[in-house]
Amino acid sequence: MKLIFRVLLVTAAFVASSAEAADKIRLANLKFAHYGAISYMKEIAAKYDLEIEERFFAKGVDILPAIVAGEVDVAASAVDAAIAGRARGVPIYAVAGFAKGGVRIVAGSESGITSVGDFKGKKVGVARGGAQELLLLAELENYGLTWSDKPGKDVQIVYMAFADLNQALMAGDIDAMCQSEPQASQALNKKFGVEIMKPYDTPIGMPVRSLVFSEALYKEKPDVAERTMKLFIEATDTFMKHPDIAEGYVVESMFKGQITPQDFKDAIGNSPYSYDITVEHVQATTDMMQKFGVGRMSTPPQASEWVKTDLLEKALKSMTAGN
Repeated sequence: MKLIFRVLLVTAAFVASSAEAADKIRLANLKFAHYGAISYMKEIAAKYDLEIEERFFAKGVDILPAIVAGEVDVAASAVDAAIAGRARGVPIYAVAGFAKGGVRIVAGSESGITSVGDFKGKKVGVARGGAQELLLLAELENYGLTWSDKPGKDVQIVYMAFADLNQALMAGDIDAMCQSEPQASQALNKKFGVEIMKPYDTPIGMPVRSLVFSEALYKEKPDVAERTMKLFIEATDTFMKHPDIAEGYVVESMFKGQITPQDFKDAIGNSPYSYDITVEHVQATTDMMQKFGVGRMSTPPQASEWVKTDLLEKALKSMTAGN
């Protein structure tokens, strides 16, 4: 009996020490189809002696105060939200990309709109401060249209949350929208929206979604930061190589069946998973944001000062060498 008791004590001590060995990463995420691999990180985190504590936010800019408060270590957001944060002094580094694209301009199916040029005299919905707003304004400029969130210009911009845009389009409260995935694909599949374009013909091309680390994680916990990067790469690699796993996880675990498998396929067709981020892309996005006043930056950050791809490059080399 004493021997059994001692074995149990040793086992309990081992389990306790193993649990203590896992470093906690506080992850901020958004609920979009192309953010699924970020969410999946928590399912395989134990392999890297990590514990992921995930928290969802409504949009990328909402994450910034939590980072400033020291409540978030890692965050997923559009590059423009990260740029706006860095401009305000939020202590972050962009360390990787995790998806590209993810935007469609969609008109109401009964609107008669066939191009952005038809937006004159119309109301167009978009979420403020995201890649969607930036790309919409660039496309309006391409067509020589003026805009404001008040009547009087060619196009009236109606700002609302991502979750409300589809309902507004369906109800006819707006004539068109610049929307993220999978909500954009849902509008098409449910037949209340028609695609006008994927707005990728601007200087930034397909917008990149960025993985950011807090400066504290990057500078003060390099070993934890390296393991977190390796975890991110494995999660992303799993979703890229096994679309069935990606679909099941996003449809059932993230969205609890609120989107269909077809919604997911269409969404990811327009927002493929990726690792890549470059100083050039982030700088081009910064320049466009400054041009259109998105993010309201008094001093735009220089991309070369806060885009850090060393952890990504090291982890990718390690993964290649391991194969």
